[in-house]
Amino acid sequence: MKLKNFSRLLAGGIFALMVFAFFAFSKLLVKPKILIFSKTSGYHHASIAKGSIALMKLAGENNMEADTTTNPAAFTDANLKNYATVVFLSTTGDVLNNYQEAAFERYIQAGGGFMGIHAAADTEYDWGWYGRLVGAYFLSHPKQQDAVIQVVNRKHISTKHLPKKWKRWDEWYSYKKINPAIKVLMNLDETTYEGGKNGKSHPIAWYHEYDGGRAFYTGLGHTDESFVDPQYLKHVLGGLQYAIGKNITLDYAKAKTQNVPEDDRFVKTLLSQGAFAEPTEMAILPNFDILVAQRRGELMHYSQKTGEVKQAGLLNVFFKSTTMQGPGNAEEGVMGLAADPDYATNNYIYMYYSPADKVVNRLSRFVFRDGTFDQNSEKVILEVETQRHICCHTGGSIAFGPDKLLYLSTGDNSTPFDEPKAKFVSSSYAPLNDLPDHQQYDVRRSSGNTNDLRGKILRIRVKADGTYEIPQGNLFPQGTAKTRPEIYTMGHRNPYRISVDQKTGVLYWGEVGPDARVDSMETRGPKGYDEVNRATKAGNFGWPFFIGNNYPYRQFDYATGKSGEAFDPAKPLNNSKNNTGLTQLPPTNPAFIWYPYDESKEFPQVGTGGRNAMAGPVY
Repeated sequence: MKLKNFSRLLAGGIFALMVFAFFAFSKLLVKPKILIFSKTSGYHHASIAKGSIALMKLAGENNMEADTTTNPAAFTDANLKNYATVVFLSTTGDVLNNYQEAAFERYIQAGGGFMGIHAAADTEYDWGWYGRLVGAYFLSHPKQQDAVIQVVNRKHISTKHLPKKWKRWDEWYSYKKINPAIKVLMNLDETTYEGGKNGKSHPIAWYHEYDGGRAFYTGLGHTDESFVDPQYLKHVLGGLQYAIGKNITLDYAKAKTQNVPEDDRFVKTLLSQGAFAEPTEMAILPNFDILVAQRRGELMHYSQKTGEVKQAGLLNVFFKSTTMQGPGNAEEGVMGLAADPDYATNNYIYMYYSPADKVVNRLSRFVFRDGTFDQNSEKVILEVETQRHICCHTGGSIAFGPDKLLYLSTGDNSTPFDEPKAKFVSSSYAPLNDLPDHQQYDVRRSSGNTNDLRGKILRIRVKADGTYEIPQGNLFPQGTAKTRPEIYTMGHRNPYRISVDQKTGVLYWGEVGPDARVDSMETRGPKGYDEVNRATKAGNFGWPFFIGNNYPYRQFDYATGKSGEAFDPAKPLNNSKNNTGLTQLPPTNPAFIWYPYDESKEFPQVGTGGRNAMAGPVY
């Protein structure tokens, strides 16, 4: 009986092992499937057609399946999960939208593979994740010619068949933004051809693991002849096999990138229309009531309960000049508004405004409770000395960080326009005129002045009694001669609207830039750029000595019209006669994003035309 039972158990065990072996063997027999993507939004390589045929043939001869497409609609979770590897075959330009980019990031994070051929590095310059996946971006190339490749890793499946030195004809890319994490397979010997830009370390093929997946790139493959070259095709096959890896089922539970919500997920609800005149900033209260500041002095209140807009208060502000040239709108008035982080318990709101009876811009705290603005509750926190009856730039945005520190932006309080009847003028470049009685045309007296609160973003901690203290980490420690400790960042023209990331505490702002339409690098400096900036710590952001990617202005003598040296971003000097602060300024930070009126090579997605950079919430 025991023997019989044992025989049954043995038979059952053998059957189970056979079933297990069958399914395991079946899984191995599943052919890996590749997607060959060859959309171009820039230069279209003629070799794409030959490359597609060659890749399809390679797949068929090596137990793979392959699809080809130029349609970016293929980049969805549902479709991509069918592929072990996606090949970007000499793609160029922006080929995916934000929905498709998110889907591809999720695919790689789920364990997918990527292979880039040649111009895959000339693709998606404004998508940093993609650049790091590929491993580098295209920089330039000379004419097609012979060159010698140094095969530095001959153990990899894509290179083990190659000689140590491989001479071939191709279009040889140089690269920028090379990811230091890539594992180089082949280097170009720049001494063997003309036009290389990377020097002794010039990778031309590499691989690496990236963000949960695998990536392989080869810079070879510009010519039709490449795709009938047995050595090159074996190199490409090895790259495919690396990218495919173990051909495992993708695990989308590991994907970190969220899919972009469809437009129909968002509903726009019109709360009010036609009820405001020159609104400047708003504060959303915990009960979803909304306060709106208007430049002329009104504080407007939108009631979430009734849907009505009413005037809750009126500050007596300076908002119109009777002496300045032009329309008289000097940009002052009520510039900023914010609710206290603890508004639900203290009912405090903050306003930045220009009082009519004193030549300052003032940050004050008020009580707003149950729909009523208590003007008599005002606690004056801080005042910024200013000049009136001139134009322009007030800044004035108020924001709180997650640590409840208050940030306040201030403009440079300077005139960007040419001075009437003056022999030498700024011509829409940086106004640097320090001749006597021309202060409004000298931005070094404000933005470039470490002892002045204009052209800055200030950071303070407001205390319960309405006074304030200086937090650690501002630009200048308390007690530093010729500086103001309230300054967090300096070198601003008009940081009109700011925002603080409530998770990270990183400060963002839009910088409205000057209007010069063309570069004048030999005499005055760069054309005008707007900027979107971020600060993870205190710093100097350059104006009026630099703009954009630290493009320098030149010193200029308004008495003689002679140009001087370009300013040095590592050691910017403020030699203005109107400067009351330090002469030697902190080194300057380049902009985070910068763009002119015309097309931006660095950030083409911003388009062309008008500029008015603002910063909104990070989410």
